[in-house]
Amino acid sequence: MTEKSDICLLALILLSSLFTGVSGAEVSRVFISSGESASLPCNDTLHQCSSTTWIYNNYTSSSAVEVFAGGINKNNSERSERMSMTSDCSLNIYNTTQHDGGVYTCRRYVNGLQEGPDSQVYLHVLHVSSSSSSSSSQTEIRANTPVTLSCQLWSHDSCDYLLRVDGFQLVWMNQADVDLQTDSRYQIRSDEHDCLISLTTTLVNEDNNTELRCVLKHKNDIKTSVTHTVRFTGKTWL
Repeated sequence: MTEKSDICLLALILLSSLFTGVSGAEVSRVFISSGESASLPCNDTLHQCSSTTWIYNNYTSSSAVEVFAGGINKNNSERSERMSMTSDCSLNIYNTTQHDGGVYTCRRYVNGLQEGPDSQVYLHVLHVSSSSSSSSSQTEIRANTPVTLSCQLWSHDSCDYLLRVDGFQLVWMNQADVDLQTDSRYQIRSDEHDCLISLTTTLVNEDNNTELRCVLKHKNDIKTSVTHTVRFTGKTWL
C-alpha cells in the first residue's frame, strides 16, 4: 500500500470514529430544557471509571474534546465546572445551557487500547430566548407591548432529519395546553433548518403572568418543554 493510500485510510478511520463511533456503539438520546441537569449513561458495566474517557463533539465544530479521562476532568472551562462523573461512569451536567447540546461519547481504554464499543449519547437542549429579556424563564414588559419569544432545539443532529424524517415537532402552547397556532393573537413562525419556532404577540392587562410553553413532541409524546412567563411592569389599567 502506498503512503498516499495509508493517509487516506487513516483519514477515513478518524472520520468514522468521529461521526459514528466504533462499530456496534450503543446510541441513546437525552432531551432536556436549559437550566436542568442531565445524566448521560455509559455502557461500562465494570464501572472501572479510571479507564473511562468522555469525549464531547458539539454542533458547530468537527473537532472532539476530551472532558474526562481516567476519571479526571480534563477540560479547564466553565462547562467542565458543571460536570462530574458518577460511580457508574455516567456523566452528569448541571445547569445545562443550549451550548451543551451535542454528542457525548463514553469510551473505555485498557493499556492504551480501546476495549468494548462506544456509548454515544446525543444531548438535545431546548432553550427559549426573549426579545425583551436575557432570562430564559421570564420576561417583564409593559402591557400592550409586543414581545417575541424564540424556542430552539440545540443538538448535534441535522434539524431537517429530526423534524422532517424522524417526526419531531416544536409547538407553542398556553397554560391550558392549547396549540397557539390556532389562536390569531399569536404569530407563529417555524424555521425547520435551525430547529427554531418563534412566537410574537401583544398581551393586554388581563394577560399578566401569562405562561407560554414551548414543547418538543415526538409522535404525540412530549420529550421536553420550556415554560416562559410574561409579567407586566409599571401600572396596569383595568
